[in-house]
Amino acid sequence: MDFPMLVYAFLIFYPLFMLWRRIDRKRDRECYILDYECHKPTDDRKLDTECSGQVILRNKNLGLNEYRFLLRAIVSSGIGEQTYGPRIIFNGQEENPTLQDLISEMEEFFHDSIGKLLARSGIAPKEIDVLVVNVSMQSVVPSLPAMIINHYKLREDVKVFNLTGMGCSASLISVNIVQNIFKTYKNAYALVVTSESLSPNWYAGSDRSMILANCLFRSGGCAILLTNKRALKHRAMLKLKCLVRTHHGARDESYDCCHQREDDQGRSGFHLDRSLPKVATRALVDNLREIAPKILPVRELLRFMVVSFIRKYWSHRSTKGAAGSSPKPAINFKTGVDHFCIHTGGKAVIDGIGVSLDLTEHDLEPARMTLHRFGNTSASSLWYVLGYMEAKRRLKKGDRVLMMSFGAGFKCNSCLWEVLRDLGDAGNAWTDCIDSYPPNSLTNPFLEKYGWINNEDDPCTFAFPSPS
Repeated sequence: MDFPMLVYAFLIFYPLFMLWRRIDRKRDRECYILDYECHKPTDDRKLDTECSGQVILRNKNLGLNEYRFLLRAIVSSGIGEQTYGPRIIFNGQEENPTLQDLISEMEEFFHDSIGKLLARSGIAPKEIDVLVVNVSMQSVVPSLPAMIINHYKLREDVKVFNLTGMGCSASLISVNIVQNIFKTYKNAYALVVTSESLSPNWYAGSDRSMILANCLFRSGGCAILLTNKRALKHRAMLKLKCLVRTHHGARDESYDCCHQREDDQGRSGFHLDRSLPKVATRALVDNLREIAPKILPVRELLRFMVVSFIRKYWSHRSTKGAAGSSPKPAINFKTGVDHFCIHTGGKAVIDGIGVSLDLTEHDLEPARMTLHRFGNTSASSLWYVLGYMEAKRRLKKGDRVLMMSFGAGFKCNSCLWEVLRDLGDAGNAWTDCIDSYPPNSLTNPFLEKYGWINNEDDPCTFAFPSPS
């Protein structure tokens, strides 16, 4: 072969080689979920109506007006009788938590969920290359990741990330960290551990904006095992398609709507402002505006653009009254999404997202049932919702799952997963109760038991009757 032929061959095959190499590298940067394990605390930590009433009665800072507020909040919360709380409230120590209470709460979760996850997956602790832990409202020394490393004897060179203060959106931030690490390190395993510590953060005051958190937040957590090993794709459950993070912290209203602070008596708690629904809606709109082009088919994007243009055109030619009466065009997310995994921030949050995306009750059922059974478990709530879908055998190969979460700051994070195989054969936190969901009614018995409070007239003379 003469020299010119070698040159021609090089010019032809070298670009093909570089293209193949780029595609091959991209395959090693995929982010797969091998397995996950949602924490299910023991039954002696269930917060039913009777136990919740006892906890409320122990708070001597509450009066008739606060009781009425709590009754309305709990009745309309969408939370059922089988959620879980931290052990300190069952021991009557919620006003005086200790450091050991926090450590014990986290150790119970770590030892249960991580141990089950590793045993089921067959992955040894020393094979873990990356550890990401997010517990927003508590930080200890040594750190929570150090507790995991010590207990499971992880390698000395494990890459560790400890996230605090990220709120309910932290688990998708943790996934994003893993996603970026996988772009650099090949054939790696990552363990994401997401939870919230309620033991030192149970509010014992009377500020309504802070006592509301006691009605919504419950104990829970999840451990997720991820990898970018292409050889394990056949074992993987989900593949990450894209992830978008939106942060409105530069806006004062968004920054101030969710805050850990002290009340007038110096009692610490978590403040939820009345502006929260508006702030969350604004963050959701901005987030969906960015992720929509990444996950929806071109035909739906073109349809939305044409309808929007026609509406805008006719609005200029019509009177103001006629223009205002026509509905705004809505983009149909169901053209690119099969399942919606919504953060269980509360009934109002689920309802709001349902209206914004024009979702059916079937679409919202996993989030509503998770809120009813487990409550708002902060950053881990998304995985309980996913677990419900799996237990109901909704997730089939090729389906696309959209996760949406909100967090203090204020943040809205979302991501799209592709289901790689039919799911539902393995048991999870829903296994023993999934057949009873959805129940005939989501009404909790608080109103029936404590509704007489609404008939009381004088806050000054009101006294809660002693338990019989």
